[in-house]
This record gives sequence, C-alpha cells and structure tokens, in this order.
Amino acid sequence: MIATPPAAIATMPPADTEQAGFDHHGGIGIDISVEAGDWPPERVLSRLAASALKAAVEELDLGVAAGSEISIVFTDDARVRVLNREWRQKDKATNVLSFPAMPVRPGVALPPVLGDIVLAAGTIRREAGLEEKPFEHHLIHLMVHGFLHIVGYDHETDAEAEEMEATERRILARLAIPDPYG
Repeated sequence: MIATPPAAIATMPPADTEQAGFDHHGGIGIDISVEAGDWPPERVLSRLAASALKAAVEELDLGVAAGSEISIVFTDDARVRVLNREWRQKDKATNVLSFPAMPVRPGVALPPVLGDIVLAAGTIRREAGLEEKPFEHHLIHLMVHGFLHIVGYDHETDAEAEEMEATERRILARLAIPDPYG
C-alpha cells in the first residue's frame, strides 16, 4: 500500500536514477513500482511503458525537459478502488487512474515531475479477456490513456472524448496495436 498520496510519490526525488525500476525513455524517466497484483516481470513492464510513452511523446511532438519523470504504479483492484474512492468519490475499481503533478500547457516543455499513473491488474486482465485483446495491447493502451490525462487530455465531453480517442488511435498505430475502440 502506498503510504503517501499518489501525487506526492512523484515529487519524491529518487535517491539514485540508476536504481531498480527507474529508466529514461523518450526523454522521460519512468519510475516503475510493482506494488500488488498479477503482473508480468518488471523488465517486461518497463519495456511496455517505455514503448507507450515514447510513442506518445513522438506523436504529440512534446518537448521534454531534461530530467522529466513519471511514476507508474502497477497494483491490484483493491488498491485502485481505495484511490478511486478517496480521489474521485467513486467506490469501485477502475483500470487506470492518473494524478498529474501540475498542469501542462500545450507548446511548453513538460515539467520535471509529471505525476503518477496507477494501473489495476485484475480489471485490466478482465477487460482484455472480455474484449478478446492481447493483455499487453490493452495494458499499453491504458498507459497511453493515463499519460494523455497527465498531459492535459480529458473525456468529460463528447468533443474531448473524440479528440482523446483519436489521439490514442494514432499513438497505438505507431506501435502496430489495433484500434481499441473499433
């Protein structure tokens, strides 16, 4: 269980950027934490996260400040349910939660601390099975989805949802992942 609120995790500087679970991809340092749940090995998660974020940064043509970093927490449905209840007042598990550390403005380099993406193993596996998608494809899609929230995308209105989904499709196409909505 995370002892501090998710946004606070990202603001804690790592003691050493060569530590296990921390790597730089697409100019963004990725701090991987496998907290709970049935996940592939950390090296696989790191590779998938690197691919997802690199494709997103390239598709969005984002400026990445030296030292920019993001935290990705791989956990279980129970932990995500608690976070969802505490931060969104929704008492249920969900597939991904995003906690931006600060607002991101279009056309400006990303800040040094981006925030946290938290993923729920059980929900993601269930959805992948129900939708007959490879688990890794669905996981990458949700990492991209979470990252888009971190950099300011949302889907509260139909227009926002259409823009966000179109962006997800373009990013996933870079990775040869089929349209998750089609």
